[in-house]
Amino acid sequence: MTETTIRLGVFITVLVLMMMLEYWLPAKKAGLRASKRWVGNFGLLIVGSVLVRLMVPLGLIGLAVYVNKQSWGLFNLIELPLWCSFVASWLLLDIVIYWQHRLFHRVPLLWRLHKVHHADIHVDASTGLRFHPVEILLSIIIKGIAVAAIGAPAIAVIVFEITLNGFSLFNHANLRLPKKVEKFARLFVITQMLHRIHHSQEVAETDTNFGFSVSWWDRLFGSYRGESLKGDALIDLGLKEYPRSSQNAAFWALLKMPFSRPHSNTTSHDKANR
Repeated sequence: MTETTIRLGVFITVLVLMMMLEYWLPAKKAGLRASKRWVGNFGLLIVGSVLVRLMVPLGLIGLAVYVNKQSWGLFNLIELPLWCSFVASWLLLDIVIYWQHRLFHRVPLLWRLHKVHHADIHVDASTGLRFHPVEILLSIIIKGIAVAAIGAPAIAVIVFEITLNGFSLFNHANLRLPKKVEKFARLFVITQMLHRIHHSQEVAETDTNFGFSVSWWDRLFGSYRGESLKGDALIDLGLKEYPRSSQNAAFWALLKMPFSRPHSNTTSHDKANR
């Protein structure tokens, strides 16, 4: 079984499981029909995947193999047991993704790309796939630089990519865990409730809970927020400058969003955040 088959199998399994749970146990009612949102969200994933394959044909796994053959990177300069370099590589790559996420919120040019993700007026598993193709390309380049600098073992990169994609589907899912489970789970991972706070229309909430997998980095670097102002049931999702409209879900509108003006004159997030 190839690495690609394993990654695709895990991705499809988690996606189908999250969508089934969302159908049976939704946390919030969607403002738009799933059919309208999914075309745009899944369309961005497909275009982004093709763009990355064309621009970075080697891929992260191929890069990790090449780097290790050349004995480049930190863990090729110091001798550590494989399990130790594996764990350290995973943690370091996850920290990189945390800071990358904060950077895309802080730098205006990068925010123009990342707001495509935040403009979704409803958050579900498909939102975890809704990233502008240019953002996906930039992210793979950042991760590639990190893999080369760390000298991460290929197996660590494979597991990291699988867990990153899986957690993105998990914490964007339109679910609400039982209170006791939620209270325990958030000690270790970014839960759906924590990530909905990150997707709030309130800037003070949007700029929190940047982690995609573990909640440790937000706690360590002061960006953790455990409760939203209105409470999870009443939290307003999306961006104020992109009101509830099917145009904010259409595939071509999402592709053009970073390069066009918002439908609304309200630009509170941009002004408050820049």
